Amino acid sequence: MRRRSSGKRVVIVGMGDTGVLVATRLSRDHDVVGITTKPLFVSGQELGARLVRPSLWRRDYLHEYGDFRRLTGVGVLHGVASAVDLDASTVAVQLADGGSRELAYDALVIATGATNGFWRTAEVQTRDEVEAALGRAVEALASAGSVAVIGGGPSAVSVASQLRDARPDVAVTLYHPHDEPLRGYHPRTRRRVLAILERQGVHRAPGHRAVVPDGAELRLGTGTIEFTSGQPPAEADVIVWAIGRRVPNTAFLPDAVLDADGFVRVDAALRVAGTRNVFSVGDVAATDPLRSSARNFAHRHVAANVRAVLEGRRRLRRFRAPRHRWGSVIGLQREGIRIFTRRGSNVLVTPGMARRILYPLLTHRLLYGGLRPRRPGQRG
Repeated sequence: MRRRSSGKRVVIVGMGDTGVLVATRLSRDHDVVGITTKPLFVSGQELGARLVRPSLWRRDYLHEYGDFRRLTGVGVLHGVASAVDLDASTVAVQLADGGSRELAYDALVIATGATNGFWRTAEVQTRDEVEAALGRAVEALASAGSVAVIGGGPSAVSVASQLRDARPDVAVTLYHPHDEPLRGYHPRTRRRVLAILERQGVHRAPGHRAVVPDGAELRLGTGTIEFTSGQPPAEADVIVWAIGRRVPNTAFLPDAVLDADGFVRVDAALRVAGTRNVFSVGDVAATDPLRSSARNFAHRHVAANVRAVLEGRRRLRRFRAPRHRWGSVIGLQREGIRIFTRRGSNVLVTPGMARRILYPLLTHRLLYGGLRPRRPGQRG
């Protein structure tokens, strides 16, 4: 574990999409230590590309922590937080190698996310286990002639769309419980995405509420799907359960800081209820029904507020959840990547522009602060 010798200590529990972004904003001024259940950065974004275009997904969403320039000097502990003592300002960590540690902190950031599918889990894994899980999912879909995608959120929609875009020979059916998918998005965004799905030949089955076997969302399924909404059973070679059943990764936290569903209660500054120096951000934070602090640059608010608290300043930034979700819904495809705004307008970035500008400059450099070039033969 690498350590910085100056600055106050900030412990970040969870080094996924949001936790890494917070760490990149604090690493220059403070002694930052991240706790992660995976030995490398495994993004929870772009499920469709992850399953259908794995080599492209790996290039942008699977990285060694050392690849991030702004994580230089950040300590990374591979393991899981087992307990937090809010009075003593300490975190107990059960390490992946069987050992244990106790970390004192001046500020704590909880960014552990939520388990809501086989691609987002709190399971402690080795590098080989991460690679094996990625490979099994890709292989299962590659040999499928028919795929049923269950769910109405962006993960489900992106899987259905990416499959048809890359493999028009595969029969893809999107089963969603409401009249239209993407309920958290602007109506114009929904209309545009539905038109894309129709053009691609994705069969939609609205009003279908599936019976979800226990733990089904944690793996790819096969066989028969039954519905509580009255429709006859359906079958598919592969079933992708992208149902958005979120289980917050908060078992290590005291009940006093959790809401009735187990998410972390926060105020408008994303500070944990009843604390002075503890913040939460991302899917684990109970900000609003869409858990909007997982996006919308909320990592900047948390980083700024951590600095303010450590410097003794009282004024903190307030996070305001937008009315609608925005960004990429279906990811990079043959025609490019379409970026939607909060108001439903969109811009199409061609594949060439995405590869030359969007990812290397806007995502890798401006968002993450720069990525080191990969060495020949480097995995991830």
